[in-house]
Amino acid sequence: MTALHKLRDAGVAALMYGPPGTGKTSVIEAAFGDLITIQGDGDTTVADIVGEYTQTPDGKFVFVPGPLPRAMREGRTLFIDDATLIPPTVLAVVYPAMDGRHQIIIKANGGETVDAAPGFYVVAGHNPGVHGAVLSDALASRFSVQIQVSTDYDLAVQLKIDTKAVAVARNLATRQAGGEIRWAPQLRELLAFQKVADVLGVDAAAGNLIGTAPEEDRDIVATAVRTAFGKAVAPLALGAQI
Repeated sequence: MTALHKLRDAGVAALMYGPPGTGKTSVIEAAFGDLITIQGDGDTTVADIVGEYTQTPDGKFVFVPGPLPRAMREGRTLFIDDATLIPPTVLAVVYPAMDGRHQIIIKANGGETVDAAPGFYVVAGHNPGVHGAVLSDALASRFSVQIQVSTDYDLAVQLKIDTKAVAVARNLATRQAGGEIRWAPQLRELLAFQKVADVLGVDAAAGNLIGTAPEEDRDIVATAVRTAFGKAVAPLALGAQI
């Protein structure tokens, strides 16, 4: 977090990337208490970023600023989560605020000009390999620092997550790095494991972990679970219904 604060002070935009569930969002939320977030997806529009006109109860239409102009005016951190899922032509509306101009023009509001106040900063998240996520050259060039985020399995142990579950995750992460499988449990899945274990027991949590895995990796995950827990565990399923 100290590094992120230094980058903000220097005005160097940062892109955090890594598999879903590694804690990218949590790190950014912990680092910046003044965060304004855009949750990106394929349906995100320019209006979602800069704002749009909204009808008031008395029938009038007023322009409601979006997260980008709000962050700029207030000198706050703008977090673009899943930035690479946003269509490039839409995300381009942010670029003038990030470069030397530090300014945007809101065409939808009569060409209003918004200047970035001191403290304005942009940080983004990217999940490589997720369907539809495209890190374009234009986007990559705006983020001078790109930081890989991976699951800290030592942290998982410190968080009192079952050590056998952590062992499964480490095993699968090694296989994933070697190209044997595509999926390995991240911190999000390990936290979910512990929650399920606390409610339904360890066997149910282990079964849920297997069921969480993509179908093509499930047999390997089941083998890793059997090795760590010393017995075969089946994915969670409903029995016969009467």
